[in-house]
Amino acid sequence: MSHACRESALFHESLDPFAPAVFAVSWAGQERSLNWFDTARELTERWHHQQHIRHATGRPGLMIPELYHPVLDCFMRGLPHAYRRVEAEPGTVVRVEVSGDCGGVWQIEKGAPDWVLVRPVDGWDSRIVVPQEIAWRVFTRGIPRAEAEMQVRIEGNQKLGIHVLQLTAIVAWLGLA
Repeated sequence: MSHACRESALFHESLDPFAPAVFAVSWAGQERSLNWFDTARELTERWHHQQHIRHATGRPGLMIPELYHPVLDCFMRGLPHAYRRVEAEPGTVVRVEVSGDCGGVWQIEKGAPDWVLVRPVDGWDSRIVVPQEIAWRVFTRGIPRAEAEMQVRIEGNQKLGIHVLQLTAIVAWLGLA
């Protein structure tokens, strides 16, 4: 495992971060991605599989800002794609907050015609707060949606906010509930 990790790290370090990646980040709706995003996606894969092992064996997770916040930031880049079929007036804002030391704030705004990730501002139409303890499980299909709904808080437009639970930031079969 250490040999494979070392080889993978050397490979990713050798890439021009702004050159086209061999593989697009499909869960973000991209047909073409840059190397930096594919490398970030690889980080999220390794991190969340480590979390699965820790969670299954009752060991503490890797919930430190230096490791978990970049994973969350990568996941949130899938928000516009997750909302692609959600109808709203242009200018509508959805704010997603992951609570805790590792969390952060992300917002998407309905443009004409697509949703786009924007810098967080004070105004929003729907605000959803996801506890950092479950955020990684929510966005990797590691927790039933009904269970996640009981642990998140939504303010403003409930229907718009609850849709954030549909964000799947991994390549997964979407037939799971």
